Amino acid sequence: MLEQFLDNFLHNLFKPLLLFFYMGFAIPLLKVPFEFPHVLYQGLTMYLLIAIGWHGGEELAALSAIDLQHAGGFMVIGFLANTLIGVVAYLVLRMTKLRQIDAATVAGYYGSDSAGTFVTCLGVLTAANIAFAAYMPVMLAVMEIPGCLVALYLASRLRSSGRMDACGNMPGEPGYDCPRAPSRAYPNSDLDLETVPVAPGAQSLGAAAASAPVQRDGVFSKKVMHEVFLNPGLYLLFGGIVIGFIARLQGTKVTEMDDKLFVLLFHGFLCLFLLEMGMTACKRLQDLRTAGLGFILFGLIAPNVFATLGIFIAHGYSMFLGQPFDIGTYALFAVLCGAASYIAVPAVQRLAIPEASPTLPLAASLGLTFSYNVTIGIPVYILIATVLTRAMPVG
Repeated sequence: MLEQFLDNFLHNLFKPLLLFFYMGFAIPLLKVPFEFPHVLYQGLTMYLLIAIGWHGGEELAALSAIDLQHAGGFMVIGFLANTLIGVVAYLVLRMTKLRQIDAATVAGYYGSDSAGTFVTCLGVLTAANIAFAAYMPVMLAVMEIPGCLVALYLASRLRSSGRMDACGNMPGEPGYDCPRAPSRAYPNSDLDLETVPVAPGAQSLGAAAASAPVQRDGVFSKKVMHEVFLNPGLYLLFGGIVIGFIARLQGTKVTEMDDKLFVLLFHGFLCLFLLEMGMTACKRLQDLRTAGLGFILFGLIAPNVFATLGIFIAHGYSMFLGQPFDIGTYALFAVLCGAASYIAVPAVQRLAIPEASPTLPLAASLGLTFSYNVTIGIPVYILIATVLTRAMPVG
């Protein structure tokens, strides 16, 4: 088994997907004068979300009624699992140097999931011919929501305490200036080009609350809830699922032409996406200089702990059903639990938690956790799932 793991690990490190990620990661290090066009990044993100949904919808159309029931139960468990992960992440982060508002926001990132990590895992599993459940793309959509709700709830508690100032500082925490500053595009926040105010030196810890006074939307206001449940990423993913589902119900002849775009070309577009992700991940690492060792360790250790927890939860549900899951299902559920958001939660943060740092959560989720998961984490999770299913077989 160890030999198989080492073989999978080495092959994963040198797959084209990861080689594109490395190439992008090296661009800032080598100071290559190249900027990935933002509109192309938006287009790739849009394509990948729709393609994931399309393929998942097609597969859902082929499921039996009992399989759909099992999928529904798994979605509820996934939602609860990521809610728990968000709460645990907050409790752990309170032991670091982070301000409470930043700890709450970062916890929300980890209580959500990462479309980029998910599609990379899909690519690895497909290349290795490892099977997985057809409904996993729907899990991606469902498990994105808990982190948003956790961050909103924790931020609401901090505000209602009456001790947090307009810049997000609690008594005893280091003070941060939040002068007015010109707005700029929020990096990698979502599929739109809305702007948020950012203070000078926003690379430093806690430079989030960039304008004072801050105009906040109510935590559970209509606008914020719209961003949680109908943000562009979630809408495109669900839209792709619905369209793929309806199309496949009409037969393979209806979907054959579209499959050439959404299925056959998926890996090529994913390589370009990972090129941009590599560049962004490298740049985000610079934001960790003032975050403290505890926060850096969290970004590297948390994915292993949360992903392993996810594997055990998935196996428990599998034993409850008396039906073994494919190893790929464990791996995908692991990355859904062990990854951190960089699309949905930043968009919600922009609207509802402007006091929190816009850079630190992304530094952890992209610079550390995403980089770890796509290079080392995925084969590790496959190994853990393999060991567990052999040690505790279902049935």
